Amino acid sequence: MTGNIVTGSKKEDPAAAPAAGKKNLFDMDRASLERFFEETLGEKKFRAHQVMKWIHHRYVTDFADMTDLGKALRAKLEAHAEVRVPQVIFDKASTDGTHKWLLGMDPKNAIETVYIPDKGRGTLCVSSQVGCALNCQFCSTATQGFNRNLTTAEIIGQVWVAARHLGNVPHQQRRLTNVVMMGMGEPLANFDNVVRAMSIMRDDLGYGLANKRVTLSTAGMVPMIDRLAAESDVSLAVSLHAPFDELRTELVPLNKKYPLDQLMDACVRYARGKKSSVTFEYTLMKGVNDQPQHARALARMMRQFDNAVQMKDAAKVNLIPFNPFPGTRFERPDETAIRSFQKLLNEAGLIAPVRRTRGDDIDAACGQLKGQVMDRTRRQAEFRKQLQAQGVDDAA
Repeated sequence: MTGNIVTGSKKEDPAAAPAAGKKNLFDMDRASLERFFEETLGEKKFRAHQVMKWIHHRYVTDFADMTDLGKALRAKLEAHAEVRVPQVIFDKASTDGTHKWLLGMDPKNAIETVYIPDKGRGTLCVSSQVGCALNCQFCSTATQGFNRNLTTAEIIGQVWVAARHLGNVPHQQRRLTNVVMMGMGEPLANFDNVVRAMSIMRDDLGYGLANKRVTLSTAGMVPMIDRLAAESDVSLAVSLHAPFDELRTELVPLNKKYPLDQLMDACVRYARGKKSSVTFEYTLMKGVNDQPQHARALARMMRQFDNAVQMKDAAKVNLIPFNPFPGTRFERPDETAIRSFQKLLNEAGLIAPVRRTRGDDIDAACGQLKGQVMDRTRRQAEFRKQLQAQGVDDAA
């Protein structure tokens, strides 16, 4: 494991306030950037396309270096716009090739972004909020509390930082092939900014990712799943974690507002509308949700989903062995229990791979992400009191 403190340029320093009246071009997808060029700069749309390529394909943030733009246009851009990149405060590389960045969003808050390489693909796990308000009991991010939503610029800035580090060239040298909105926060609670950022990820002038290679993961905000179906075209993943309402409400408090029958109906509508599968994430916790009765109930639920969608393998289950963090009351099941659970699902005809733990030596595994959150919910302080009572050091 290696760790590096990184100092950035002024444009990459969140402590330096954005220039007064200047628009951060990271905030704009193709349509909004075209409007900006036409209405604010008095320029043709194709100039916006040139600038998008400079920013997202070549990782150039200084307008003076955009050499196929005229001097007059560059002067206009300097007067009205900027490209403000998140500050890389710290980065760590895992022994398995996983890479984690701590990115400064403002002088008081930072979030984590993780890159996971695998055979034939490279996946970036992107955050959508500073902390998370949902308080899922098995997630380290939840212990940090919540501060605010990230802007489109702060979301797409994570992709830019990782892609530049990797030497990714859209449409040519694809080191970054997939993006999952599975980092800190609930993406559907920050709908507009997340959808705009995902548009840039999928745009040929942005990062050129296929629609199905961008995945949004939600804890189950039912009305927003329907809105997502109407306004975007990405893959959907749902943090399920239990096949029974009582247990799921304990693990995922949002279930009290949107119980399983409502959630599954929304997923059916999404799958039918997109004619695609939905992935259901299931974190296995020892003695909590890893028993045979849980597996059998989950299999029934998934078969009912397939039947409702009227498509074979409409439901896919990702089994995620719990990744421990300081102070948690949950434990990872042993390998025998994990494989027994998977076997019951496979025997029921389900696709149910066990997600291999990646990056746990740098706390970059699923459920382990923790940034620097100026918590507005008091949850962080309450969790630290619990740790002190247990004699646990949370310095990490």
